[in-house]
Amino acid sequence: MVMTMEQFREILDGNRRLTIRTLEAFPEDKLFTFSPVEPLRPFSKMILEILDIERAYIRGIALNEWEYSPSFDGISTKENLLKGCHEIKENVQKWWPKITEERLDTVEKDPFFGGEMSHFERLHNALENEIHHRGQGFIYLRLLGIEPPAFWER
Repeated sequence: MVMTMEQFREILDGNRRLTIRTLEAFPEDKLFTFSPVEPLRPFSKMILEILDIERAYIRGIALNEWEYSPSFDGISTKENLLKGCHEIKENVQKWWPKITEERLDTVEKDPFFGGEMSHFERLHNALENEIHHRGQGFIYLRLLGIEPPAFWER
């Protein structure tokens, strides 16, 4: 590995802290309703996707229990969406010690999206998905006249 497990985890955590700061910058009403054009979704829907993917992948890699479900369906307030982010963080803290470097190197068929890849690649793809959606959130904020958080502050 080029980095340790804890260094990789810090990259994931740092990205999540920035995503949470992006979420916090949204006015409550716009978080759940604003999208600039069809078929784009409100930022809240993107956050829910990020959380569901992370939960499913970390749980699957750590416990070999693969289940992808909308865990936070029905959330309609910023406060509850932030609670969901913290709940996922607690799950990751609980499950991460069960993941070994060997487990991250394991190549398996993706039970949710198809194709074979290593578990490291799976987590890397989830990270890229989060970065992509956070970038959309930055654009949404700018369209709303709100300065997004500094991306280099993790």
